[in-house]
Amino acid sequence: MRILVTGATGYIGGRLIGQLVERGHEVRVLVRDPRRLLGKSWQDRVEVRTGDLMDPESLEGICDGMDAAFYLVHSMYGGADFAQRDREAAGHFVQAAGDLPLLVYLGGILPGTEEETRSEHLRSRAEVGGILREGLPTTELRAGPIIGSGSASFEMVRYLTERLPAMVAPRWIQNEVRPISIRDILFYLVAAAERQEALGVLEVGTEPLTFRGMMVEYAEVRGLRRIIVPVPVLTPWLSGLWVGLVTPIPNDIALPLVEGVVQPVVGDVTRSRDLFPEIRPLLYREAVGLALERIETGDVSTRWSGALGMGETFEFEDREGILREVRTLKVDAPPAAVFQAFSSLGGERGWLYWDWAWGVRGFLDQIFGGPGTRRGRRHPVTLEAGEAVDFWRVEAIEPVRLLRLRAEMKVPGRAWLQWEAIPEGEGTRLVQSALFAPEGLGGILYWYAVFPLHTFIFPGMARAVARLAEESSRH
Repeated sequence: MRILVTGATGYIGGRLIGQLVERGHEVRVLVRDPRRLLGKSWQDRVEVRTGDLMDPESLEGICDGMDAAFYLVHSMYGGADFAQRDREAAGHFVQAAGDLPLLVYLGGILPGTEEETRSEHLRSRAEVGGILREGLPTTELRAGPIIGSGSASFEMVRYLTERLPAMVAPRWIQNEVRPISIRDILFYLVAAAERQEALGVLEVGTEPLTFRGMMVEYAEVRGLRRIIVPVPVLTPWLSGLWVGLVTPIPNDIALPLVEGVVQPVVGDVTRSRDLFPEIRPLLYREAVGLALERIETGDVSTRWSGALGMGETFEFEDREGILREVRTLKVDAPPAAVFQAFSSLGGERGWLYWDWAWGVRGFLDQIFGGPGTRRGRRHPVTLEAGEAVDFWRVEAIEPVRLLRLRAEMKVPGRAWLQWEAIPEGEGTRLVQSALFAPEGLGGILYWYAVFPLHTFIFPGMARAVARLAEESSRH
Protein backbone atom coordinates (compact mmCIF):
# COMPACT_ATOMS: atom_id res chain seq x y z
CA MET A 1 0.00 0.00 0.00
CA ARG A 2 0.91 3.68 -0.33
CA ILE A 3 0.45 5.25 3.10
CA LEU A 4 0.73 8.81 4.44
CA VAL A 5 1.82 9.36 8.05
CA THR A 6 1.28 12.63 9.88
CA GLY A 7 2.98 13.14 13.24
CA ALA A 8 6.16 11.48 11.97
CA THR A 9 8.36 13.17 14.59
CA GLY A 10 6.13 12.07 17.48
CA TYR A 11 6.44 9.14 19.85
CA ILE A 12 4.00 6.87 17.96
CA GLY A 13 4.66 8.08 14.42
CA GLY A 14 8.41 7.65 14.65
CA ARG A 15 8.00 3.98 15.54
CA LEU A 16 5.07 3.25 13.24
CA ILE A 17 6.91 4.37 10.11
CA GLY A 18 9.65 1.81 10.66
CA GLN A 19 7.08 -0.98 10.92
CA LEU A 20 5.23 0.14 7.79
CA VAL A 21 8.45 0.25 5.79
CA GLU A 22 9.47 -3.20 7.03
CA ARG A 23 6.10 -4.57 5.87
CA GLY A 24 6.80 -3.31 2.35
CA HIS A 25 4.48 -0.31 2.28
CA GLU A 26 5.46 2.86 0.40
CA VAL A 27 5.38 5.61 3.00
CA ARG A 28 4.97 9.36 2.61
CA VAL A 29 5.51 11.49 5.70
CA LEU A 30 4.19 14.99 6.38
CA VAL A 31 6.53 17.10 8.54
CA ARG A 32 6.93 20.78 9.32
CA ASP A 33 10.72 20.54 9.38
CA PRO A 34 12.46 17.73 7.40
CA ARG A 35 15.64 18.28 9.43
CA ARG A 36 13.90 16.57 12.34
CA LEU A 37 14.08 13.29 10.41
CA LEU A 38 17.88 13.27 10.23
CA GLY A 39 19.26 10.16 11.85
CA LYS A 40 16.03 8.15 11.63
CA SER A 41 16.72 4.60 10.48
CA TRP A 42 14.02 4.91 7.81
CA GLN A 43 14.70 8.46 6.57
CA ASP A 44 16.07 7.33 3.18
CA ARG A 45 13.19 4.89 2.63
CA VAL A 46 10.26 7.33 2.74
CA GLU A 47 8.95 10.21 0.67
CA VAL A 48 9.09 13.45 2.66
CA ARG A 49 6.54 16.24 2.20
CA THR A 50 6.92 19.53 4.04
CA GLY A 51 3.68 21.01 5.32
CA ASP A 52 1.76 22.26 8.33
CA LEU A 53 -1.77 21.19 9.27
CA MET A 54 -2.46 24.79 10.31
CA ASP A 55 -1.56 25.99 6.79
CA PRO A 56 -4.10 24.58 4.28
CA GLU A 57 -2.11 25.70 1.24
CA SER A 58 0.87 23.57 2.30
CA LEU A 59 -1.34 20.45 2.28
CA GLU A 60 -2.37 20.60 -1.38
CA GLY A 61 -2.22 17.13 -2.92
CA ILE A 62 -0.89 15.59 0.27
CA CYS A 63 -3.05 12.45 -0.08
CA ASP A 64 -2.84 12.10 -3.86
CA GLY A 65 -2.23 8.46 -4.76
CA MET A 66 -2.45 7.29 -1.14
CA ASP A 67 -4.33 4.10 -0.19
CA ALA A 68 -4.48 5.04 3.49
CA ALA A 69 -3.25 7.65 5.97
CA PHE A 70 -2.53 7.93 9.67
CA TYR A 71 -3.58 11.00 11.64
CA LEU A 72 -1.33 11.02 14.72
CA VAL A 73 -1.47 14.70 15.65
CA HIS A 74 -2.88 16.26 18.82
CA SER A 75 -1.88 19.01 21.24
CA MET A 76 -0.66 17.84 24.61
CA TYR A 77 0.91 21.25 25.06
CA GLY A 78 -0.53 24.40 23.66
CA GLY A 79 -2.37 26.81 25.98
CA ALA A 80 -6.04 27.59 26.32
CA ASP A 81 -6.85 27.44 22.59
CA PHE A 82 -5.43 23.96 21.95
CA ALA A 83 -8.88 22.45 21.25
CA GLN A 84 -9.66 25.10 18.62
CA ARG A 85 -6.31 24.53 16.92
CA ASP A 86 -6.90 20.77 16.91
CA ARG A 87 -10.34 21.32 15.35
CA GLU A 88 -8.86 23.53 12.65
CA ALA A 89 -6.02 21.10 11.91
CA ALA A 90 -8.46 18.19 11.54
CA GLY A 91 -10.72 20.27 9.29
CA HIS A 92 -7.80 21.29 7.09
CA PHE A 93 -6.73 17.66 6.74
CA VAL A 94 -10.22 16.52 5.76
CA GLN A 95 -10.39 19.23 3.09
CA ALA A 96 -6.96 18.30 1.72
CA ALA A 97 -7.53 14.52 1.80
CA GLY A 98 -9.91 14.44 -1.16
CA ASP A 99 -11.04 10.90 -1.91
CA LEU A 100 -8.68 9.18 0.54
CA PRO A 101 -9.99 5.59 0.87
CA LEU A 102 -9.06 5.06 4.53
CA LEU A 103 -7.82 7.08 7.51
CA VAL A 104 -6.61 5.70 10.84
CA TYR A 105 -6.72 8.02 13.85
CA LEU A 106 -5.39 7.37 17.37
CA GLY A 107 -7.52 8.85 20.16
CA GLY A 108 -8.15 8.06 23.79
CA ILE A 109 -10.67 5.91 25.68
CA LEU A 110 -13.42 8.01 27.27
CA PRO A 111 -14.93 7.37 30.70
CA GLY A 112 -18.41 7.74 29.20
CA THR A 113 -19.90 10.23 26.78
CA GLU A 114 -17.98 13.34 25.75
CA GLU A 115 -20.23 15.38 28.05
CA GLU A 116 -19.33 13.17 31.03
CA THR A 117 -15.59 13.43 30.35
CA ARG A 118 -13.78 15.85 32.67
CA SER A 119 -10.49 15.82 30.76
CA GLU A 120 -10.38 18.63 28.20
CA HIS A 121 -7.73 16.78 26.21
CA LEU A 122 -9.75 13.55 26.02
CA ARG A 123 -12.83 15.53 24.95
CA SER A 124 -10.78 17.30 22.30
CA ARG A 125 -9.36 14.04 20.96
CA ALA A 126 -12.86 12.60 20.72
CA GLU A 127 -14.04 15.76 18.94
CA VAL A 128 -11.20 15.46 16.43
CA GLY A 129 -12.16 11.82 15.86
CA GLY A 130 -15.73 12.93 15.11
CA ILE A 131 -14.53 15.53 12.59
CA LEU A 132 -12.37 12.96 10.82
CA ARG A 133 -15.06 10.25 10.80
CA GLU A 134 -17.64 12.68 9.44
CA GLY A 135 -15.40 13.77 6.57
CA LEU A 136 -13.49 10.59 5.68
CA PRO A 137 -13.74 6.77 5.96
CA THR A 138 -12.02 6.56 9.35
CA THR A 139 -11.01 3.95 11.88
CA GLU A 140 -10.61 5.62 15.27
CA LEU A 141 -8.55 3.56 17.68
CA ARG A 142 -9.06 4.63 21.29
CA ALA A 143 -6.38 3.65 23.79
CA GLY A 144 -5.58 4.21 27.45
CA PRO A 145 -2.10 4.83 28.90
CA ILE A 146 0.56 3.64 26.46
CA ILE A 147 3.31 1.66 28.20
CA GLY A 148 6.68 1.56 26.50
CA SER A 149 10.23 2.82 26.76
CA GLY A 150 10.09 6.59 26.44
CA SER A 151 6.30 7.01 26.63
CA ALA A 152 4.98 9.81 28.86
CA SER A 153 2.58 7.52 30.75
CA PHE A 154 5.30 4.98 31.46
CA GLU A 155 7.80 7.67 32.49
CA MET A 156 5.26 9.12 34.92
CA VAL A 157 4.74 5.74 36.61
CA ARG A 158 8.44 4.93 36.47
CA TYR A 159 9.76 8.10 38.08
CA LEU A 160 7.03 8.35 40.71
CA THR A 161 7.66 4.76 41.78
CA GLU A 162 11.46 4.86 41.58
CA ARG A 163 11.88 8.14 43.46
CA LEU A 164 9.23 7.92 46.19
CA PRO A 165 9.45 4.99 48.66
CA ALA A 166 6.22 6.24 50.23
CA MET A 167 3.62 8.58 48.79
CA VAL A 168 0.29 10.18 49.62
CA ALA A 169 -1.74 10.00 46.42
CA PRO A 170 -5.20 11.23 45.34
CA ARG A 171 -8.11 8.87 45.84
CA TRP A 172 -8.72 8.53 42.11
CA ILE A 173 -5.58 6.38 41.76
CA GLN A 174 -8.03 3.61 42.69
CA ASN A 175 -9.79 4.18 39.32
CA GLU A 176 -9.33 1.48 36.72
CA VAL A 177 -7.68 2.27 33.39
CA ARG A 178 -6.88 0.08 30.42
CA PRO A 179 -3.15 0.34 29.57
CA ILE A 180 -1.66 -0.96 26.35
CA SER A 181 1.93 -1.69 25.37
CA ILE A 182 3.54 0.36 22.61
CA ARG A 183 4.12 -2.92 20.77
CA ASP A 184 0.41 -3.69 20.71
CA ILE A 185 -0.79 -0.20 19.76
CA LEU A 186 1.53 -0.39 16.76
CA PHE A 187 0.09 -3.81 15.87
CA TYR A 188 -3.43 -2.40 15.98
CA LEU A 189 -2.52 0.68 13.92
CA VAL A 190 -0.92 -1.37 11.15
CA ALA A 191 -3.77 -3.90 11.14
CA ALA A 192 -6.42 -1.15 11.00
CA ALA A 193 -4.78 0.40 7.92
CA GLU A 194 -4.91 -2.93 6.13
CA ARG A 195 -8.59 -3.71 6.82
CA GLN A 196 -11.50 -1.62 5.57
CA GLU A 197 -13.98 -3.52 7.78
CA ALA A 198 -12.49 -1.92 10.89
CA LEU A 199 -14.10 1.48 10.18
CA GLY A 200 -15.65 3.24 13.17
CA VAL A 201 -14.53 3.40 16.80
CA LEU A 202 -12.36 0.63 18.22
CA GLU A 203 -11.25 0.60 21.86
CA VAL A 204 -8.06 -1.36 22.51
CA GLY A 205 -5.93 -2.41 25.46
CA THR A 206 -4.93 -5.12 27.89
CA GLU A 207 -6.71 -6.08 31.11
CA PRO A 208 -7.94 -3.17 33.32
CA LEU A 209 -5.78 -2.09 36.23
CA THR A 210 -6.00 0.75 38.75
CA PHE A 211 -3.38 3.49 38.47
CA ARG A 212 -2.25 2.46 41.96
CA GLY A 213 -1.96 -1.10 40.65
CA MET A 214 0.25 0.15 37.82
CA MET A 215 2.70 1.65 40.33
CA VAL A 216 2.56 -1.42 42.60
CA GLU A 217 3.21 -3.84 39.73
CA TYR A 218 6.04 -1.64 38.44
CA ALA A 219 7.60 -1.75 41.92
CA GLU A 220 7.27 -5.54 42.00
CA VAL A 221 8.97 -5.90 38.62
CA ARG A 222 11.83 -3.74 39.89
CA GLY A 223 12.01 -5.50 43.26
CA LEU A 224 11.03 -2.34 45.18
CA ARG A 225 8.86 -1.94 48.28
CA ARG A 226 6.49 1.03 48.04
CA ILE A 227 3.79 2.44 50.32
CA ILE A 228 0.93 4.27 48.58
CA VAL A 229 -1.79 5.90 50.71
CA PRO A 230 -4.85 7.32 48.86
CA VAL A 231 -6.36 10.57 50.24
CA PRO A 232 -9.34 12.63 49.01
CA VAL A 233 -7.77 16.09 49.07
CA LEU A 234 -5.38 16.33 46.10
CA THR A 235 -6.94 18.01 43.04
CA PRO A 236 -5.83 17.08 39.51
CA TRP A 237 -4.11 20.48 39.27
CA LEU A 238 -2.08 19.89 42.44
CA SER A 239 -1.33 16.35 41.35
CA GLY A 240 -0.12 17.63 37.97
CA LEU A 241 2.21 20.07 39.72
CA TRP A 242 3.54 17.23 41.88
CA VAL A 243 4.17 15.01 38.86
CA GLY A 244 5.96 17.90 37.17
CA LEU A 245 8.19 18.32 40.22
CA VAL A 246 9.09 14.66 40.77
CA THR A 247 9.33 13.44 37.17
CA PRO A 248 10.97 14.78 33.97
CA ILE A 249 7.50 15.54 32.58
CA PRO A 250 6.73 19.30 32.67
CA ASN A 251 3.51 20.55 34.29
CA ASP A 252 1.72 21.39 31.06
CA ILE A 253 1.88 17.76 29.92
CA ALA A 254 1.62 16.22 33.41
CA LEU A 255 -1.81 17.80 33.96
CA PRO A 256 -3.42 16.23 30.83
CA LEU A 257 -1.96 12.86 31.82
CA VAL A 258 -3.40 13.18 35.33
CA GLU A 259 -6.79 14.40 34.08
CA GLY A 260 -6.92 11.34 31.85
CA VAL A 261 -7.13 9.01 34.85
CA VAL A 262 -9.30 10.99 37.30
CA GLN A 263 -12.22 8.92 35.98
CA PRO A 264 -12.24 5.22 35.12
CA VAL A 265 -11.24 4.78 31.46
CA VAL A 266 -11.77 1.13 30.64
CA GLY A 267 -13.94 1.11 27.51
CA ASP A 268 -15.10 -2.04 25.72
CA VAL A 269 -12.51 -3.97 23.73
CA THR A 270 -14.92 -6.64 22.44
CA ARG A 271 -15.03 -5.35 18.85
CA SER A 272 -11.26 -4.91 18.52
CA ARG A 273 -10.64 -8.40 19.95
CA ASP A 274 -13.20 -9.88 17.49
CA LEU A 275 -11.75 -8.04 14.47
CA PHE A 276 -8.11 -8.74 15.32
CA PRO A 277 -7.95 -12.07 17.19
CA GLU A 278 -4.32 -12.47 16.13
CA ILE A 279 -3.33 -9.57 18.40
CA ARG A 280 -3.03 -10.75 21.99
CA PRO A 281 -2.16 -7.68 24.07
CA LEU A 282 0.67 -8.03 26.57
CA LEU A 283 -0.28 -7.89 30.22
CA TYR A 284 0.80 -4.67 31.94
CA ARG A 285 3.57 -6.44 33.86
CA GLU A 286 4.98 -7.87 30.62
CA ALA A 287 4.88 -4.43 28.97
CA VAL A 288 6.79 -2.93 31.91
CA GLY A 289 9.44 -5.64 31.71
CA LEU A 290 9.88 -5.06 27.97
CA ALA A 291 10.12 -1.29 28.43
CA LEU A 292 12.75 -1.61 31.16
CA GLU A 293 14.74 -4.01 28.99
CA ARG A 294 14.77 -1.48 26.13
CA ILE A 295 15.87 1.31 28.47
CA GLU A 296 18.64 -0.83 29.93
CA THR A 297 20.04 -1.63 26.47
CA GLY A 298 19.57 1.92 25.19
CA ASP A 299 17.15 0.73 22.51
CA VAL A 300 14.68 3.65 22.80
CA SER A 301 13.89 4.75 19.25
CA THR A 302 11.43 7.54 20.14
CA ARG A 303 10.57 9.43 23.30
CA TRP A 304 7.67 11.56 24.53
CA SER A 305 9.85 14.71 24.47
CA GLY A 306 10.83 14.33 20.81
CA ALA A 307 7.69 15.80 19.24
CA LEU A 308 8.09 19.06 17.33
CA GLY A 309 6.94 22.12 19.22
CA MET A 310 7.59 20.62 22.65
CA GLY A 311 7.68 23.10 25.50
CA GLU A 312 10.27 23.31 28.25
CA THR A 313 11.47 19.93 29.54
CA PHE A 314 13.69 18.64 32.32
CA GLU A 315 15.30 15.26 32.87
CA PHE A 316 17.68 13.94 35.51
CA GLU A 317 19.57 10.72 34.88
CA ASP A 318 22.08 8.72 36.92
CA ARG A 319 23.75 6.30 34.55
CA GLU A 320 27.20 4.87 33.87
CA GLY A 321 28.79 6.93 36.64
CA ILE A 322 27.65 10.24 35.11
CA LEU A 323 24.92 12.35 36.69
CA ARG A 324 23.07 14.29 34.00
CA GLU A 325 20.64 17.15 34.39
CA VAL A 326 19.18 18.10 30.99
CA ARG A 327 16.82 21.00 30.28
CA THR A 328 15.39 21.99 26.91
CA LEU A 329 13.19 24.78 25.67
CA LYS A 330 12.01 26.16 22.34
CA VAL A 331 13.56 29.49 21.35
CA ASP A 332 12.03 31.81 18.74
CA ALA A 333 15.41 32.64 17.22
CA PRO A 334 17.73 30.99 14.66
CA PRO A 335 20.46 28.59 15.86
CA ALA A 336 23.18 31.17 15.18
CA ALA A 337 21.58 33.64 17.61
CA VAL A 338 21.15 30.95 20.28
CA PHE A 339 24.75 29.81 19.84
CA GLN A 340 26.00 33.39 20.15
CA ALA A 341 23.94 33.86 23.33
CA PHE A 342 25.35 30.88 25.23
CA SER A 343 28.84 31.45 23.81
CA SER A 344 28.90 34.90 25.43
CA LEU A 345 28.37 33.69 29.01
CA GLY A 346 30.96 34.41 31.69
CA GLY A 347 33.44 37.22 32.02
CA GLU A 348 31.97 40.72 32.28
CA ARG A 349 28.55 39.58 31.05
CA GLY A 350 28.32 37.00 33.82
CA TRP A 351 25.96 34.04 33.77
CA LEU A 352 22.70 35.98 33.22
CA TYR A 353 20.83 34.52 36.19
CA TRP A 354 21.66 34.62 39.90
CA ASP A 355 25.04 36.05 38.95
CA TRP A 356 25.71 36.78 42.62
CA ALA A 357 25.58 33.04 43.33
CA TRP A 358 28.21 32.39 40.63
CA GLY A 359 30.32 35.09 42.29
CA VAL A 360 30.01 33.42 45.68
CA ARG A 361 30.95 30.07 44.12
CA GLY A 362 33.99 31.68 42.51
CA PHE A 363 35.04 33.28 45.81
CA LEU A 364 34.80 29.93 47.63
CA ASP A 365 36.80 28.29 44.85
CA GLN A 366 39.57 30.87 45.27
CA ILE A 367 39.69 30.24 49.02
CA PHE A 368 40.30 26.53 48.36
CA GLY A 369 42.98 27.22 45.76
CA GLY A 370 40.92 27.16 42.57
CA PRO A 371 40.89 29.79 39.80
CA GLY A 372 37.55 31.33 40.81
CA THR A 373 36.08 33.83 38.37
CA ARG A 374 39.13 36.10 38.22
CA ARG A 375 40.28 34.72 34.83
CA GLY A 376 37.25 36.12 33.01
CA ARG A 377 37.30 35.45 29.28
CA ARG A 378 39.46 36.47 26.32
CA HIS A 379 36.72 37.99 24.15
CA PRO A 380 33.16 39.06 25.06
CA VAL A 381 31.52 36.98 22.31
CA THR A 382 33.85 34.56 20.54
CA LEU A 383 35.46 31.46 22.04
CA GLU A 384 38.12 28.99 20.97
CA ALA A 385 38.72 25.43 22.08
CA GLY A 386 41.03 25.24 25.09
CA GLU A 387 40.60 28.78 26.40
CA ALA A 388 39.43 29.71 29.90
CA VAL A 389 36.03 31.16 30.85
CA ASP A 390 36.04 32.05 34.57
CA PHE A 391 36.50 28.69 36.32
CA TRP A 392 35.67 26.70 33.16
CA ARG A 393 37.72 25.55 30.18
CA VAL A 394 36.30 25.25 26.65
CA GLU A 395 36.48 21.53 25.97
CA ALA A 396 34.52 21.49 22.71
CA ILE A 397 33.00 24.10 20.45
CA GLU A 398 31.18 23.61 17.15
CA PRO A 399 30.06 26.95 15.69
CA VAL A 400 26.30 27.47 15.57
CA ARG A 401 25.68 24.10 17.25
CA LEU A 402 27.50 23.16 20.47
CA LEU A 403 29.58 24.48 23.37
CA ARG A 404 30.93 22.29 26.18
CA LEU A 405 32.77 23.70 29.19
CA ARG A 406 34.80 21.58 31.61
CA ALA A 407 35.01 22.76 35.22
CA GLU A 408 38.44 23.64 36.63
CA MET A 409 37.02 24.66 40.00
CA LYS A 410 37.69 22.55 43.07
CA VAL A 411 35.03 19.82 43.07
CA PRO A 412 35.07 16.16 44.21
CA GLY A 413 34.75 14.86 40.69
CA ARG A 414 34.59 16.09 37.09
CA ALA A 415 31.92 18.54 35.93
CA TRP A 416 30.75 19.95 32.59
CA LEU A 417 28.22 22.46 31.29
CA GLN A 418 27.01 21.99 27.74
CA TRP A 419 24.65 23.81 25.40
CA GLU A 420 23.31 22.74 22.02
CA ALA A 421 21.35 24.73 19.44
CA ILE A 422 19.18 22.32 17.40
CA PRO A 423 17.04 23.65 14.50
CA GLU A 424 13.32 23.12 15.13
CA GLY A 425 10.74 24.51 12.74
CA GLU A 426 11.35 28.23 12.35
CA GLY A 427 13.19 28.39 15.68
CA THR A 428 15.68 26.45 17.76
CA ARG A 429 15.63 23.83 20.48
CA LEU A 430 18.06 24.91 23.23
CA VAL A 431 19.44 21.90 25.12
CA GLN A 432 21.35 22.73 28.31
CA SER A 433 23.10 19.89 30.16
CA ALA A 434 24.93 19.80 33.49
CA LEU A 435 27.05 16.67 33.86
CA PHE A 436 28.98 15.43 36.88
CA ALA A 437 31.18 12.37 37.39
CA PRO A 438 31.48 12.09 41.20
CA GLU A 439 34.57 10.73 42.93
CA GLY A 440 33.55 8.52 45.84
CA LEU A 441 30.90 9.23 48.43
CA GLY A 442 32.09 12.83 48.79
CA GLY A 443 31.30 13.50 45.16
CA ILE A 444 27.79 12.10 45.45
CA LEU A 445 27.10 14.08 48.62
CA TYR A 446 28.42 17.24 46.93
CA TRP A 447 26.08 16.81 43.96
CA TYR A 448 22.97 16.31 46.04
CA ALA A 449 23.96 19.20 48.33
CA VAL A 450 24.03 21.65 45.40
CA PHE A 451 21.15 20.05 43.47
CA PRO A 452 18.46 22.22 45.16
CA LEU A 453 20.33 25.32 43.93
CA HIS A 454 20.41 23.86 40.43
CA THR A 455 16.59 23.75 40.38
CA PHE A 456 16.63 27.56 40.52
CA ILE A 457 19.83 28.53 38.72
CA PHE A 458 19.86 26.27 35.66
CA PRO A 459 16.28 26.76 34.42
CA GLY A 460 16.67 30.51 34.99
CA MET A 461 19.92 30.53 33.03
CA ALA A 462 18.39 28.59 30.12
CA ARG A 463 15.47 31.02 29.91
CA ALA A 464 17.86 33.98 30.11
CA VAL A 465 19.90 32.56 27.22
CA ALA A 466 16.67 32.16 25.25
CA ARG A 467 15.63 35.75 25.94
CA LEU A 468 19.07 37.06 24.94
CA ALA A 469 18.94 35.11 21.67
CA GLU A 470 15.42 36.30 20.87
CA GLU A 471 16.29 39.93 21.61
CA SER A 472 19.43 39.81 19.48
CA SER A 473 17.60 38.22 16.55
CA ARG A 474 15.03 41.05 16.55
CA HIS A 475 17.69 43.76 16.21
